[in-house]
Amino acid sequence: VQLQASGGGLVQAGGSLRLSCAGSGFRFDYYSFGWFRQAPGKERGGVSSISRSGGSTVYADSVKGRFTISRLNAEKTVYLQMDNLRLEDTAVYYCAARRSILTHPPNLQGGDYAYWGQGTQVTVSS
Repeated sequence: VQLQASGGGLVQAGGSLRLSCAGSGFRFDYYSFGWFRQAPGKERGGVSSISRSGGSTVYADSVKGRFTISRLNAEKTVYLQMDNLRLEDTAVYYCAARRSILTHPPNLQGGDYAYWGQGTQVTVSS
């Protein structure tokens, strides 16, 4: 299982970025996915997650209404659209995969995810 995250960068507050997470080496549609982030000096926390089918999503309260998670199974890619970025969104963002059955709801518990990408830096400036 390999996960390759990309799309991070430097953006001004109020701006947008779209992160991508490309999967390879596994049956992409058998997995649910999550985005997590870790800011300097802070613990890693969940940002958003999406179910196997893409029909269910969950968001951390801090990003609700600003971030949108989606997936394209045909492209084996998960996306995180981040709008109206704030200074406090600055962090390294990681995508993660969890082998799931169809009825598994998405969740933001990092310990449930067995596979992790390398992270992509998002820096929001004032």
